[in-house]
Amino acid sequence: MGPLITFYALALLAIVSAAITAFSRNIVHSAFALFGALAGVAGIYVLLGADFLFIIQIFIYIGGILVVTIFAVMLTQGIADVNVSNRAVGVLPALVTAGVAGGVMFYAIIHSSWYHARPGSATPTTYWIGDAFLGPYVLPFEVASLVLLAALIGAIVISRQEVRE
Repeated sequence: MGPLITFYALALLAIVSAAITAFSRNIVHSAFALFGALAGVAGIYVLLGADFLFIIQIFIYIGGILVVTIFAVMLTQGIADVNVSNRAVGVLPALVTAGVAGGVMFYAIIHSSWYHARPGSATPTTYWIGDAFLGPYVLPFEVASLVLLAALIGAIVISRQEVRE
């Protein structure tokens, strides 16, 4: 019963935070609510036994992308005072699209035959991923790291502006 309550609490945290992120008129509140949505998803990964996805969610999404987004919002002058002029444009098509998508998902949930299996034991997945990266996939892993290094060097060269005399 405990994991079920924990799952529903994390799902509620993720859904409410995502709704605040999407519907808030203040970009600072949206940026901080995004933290709750990403943290709720990370907690669900823990319950699923997906330890690698949990760590990636924390390091990359919360630790990297969200922190950069919050810094960008905080360092932009007067971003909290910006008024968006066309708030009412597209509300009706968005509601129709969301209603149709929600109806299709609800129909699929109700009319699907769900397979019930006994829960297995949670085993760590990081060992097998690390073993694969250092075994049969070592060459693609190293090629990907070289491509990312070249992209980083290219971004530095492009963004660097030299003063020419």
